[in-house]
Amino acid sequence: MEERTDIREVLFPNAVLLPEVTRMVDEGHSVTIRLRGYSMRPFLENDRDKALLRKAENIKVGDPVLAEIAKGKYVLHRIVKIDGDDVTLLGDGNLRTEACKTDDIRAAVVGFYRKGRKTPDLVSSRKWKTYSFVWMRLRPVRRYLLAFYRRIWIPLFGTI
Repeated sequence: MEERTDIREVLFPNAVLLPEVTRMVDEGHSVTIRLRGYSMRPFLENDRDKALLRKAENIKVGDPVLAEIAKGKYVLHRIVKIDGDDVTLLGDGNLRTEACKTDDIRAAVVGFYRKGRKTPDLVSSRKWKTYSFVWMRLRPVRRYLLAFYRRIWIPLFGTI
């Protein structure tokens, strides 16, 4: 059997790509997408990291998910509250929440490929759970930590 080493990456606008991704996830496939945007900073970076997505089942507070918050507008954020059918989302690098319905959750994140690594950091791992536990509780001071990261850390050291 021949191993393929000619993998190409193709960029598509989210409006084109993400409906196709959700279709594939609904069919039972796992899909890996390159992250676009800065809403999950400081640990996930625009155009550097990737997310491994699968069909969302039994979502709970703390889970990172791909959600369609308006027609054709998708976000990859963490669930911070579930109240019946209403879901509140917050990107790790955001200060304001966004909302959707449980039916608008298009996929669950299984893991993240960070910094060019070949194996994902699974969201079920102790490392991710510890990070999530700490970061979720830093919400009152997150504004200052993110400002420090953007204004001081990145210019001096680059992205984490």
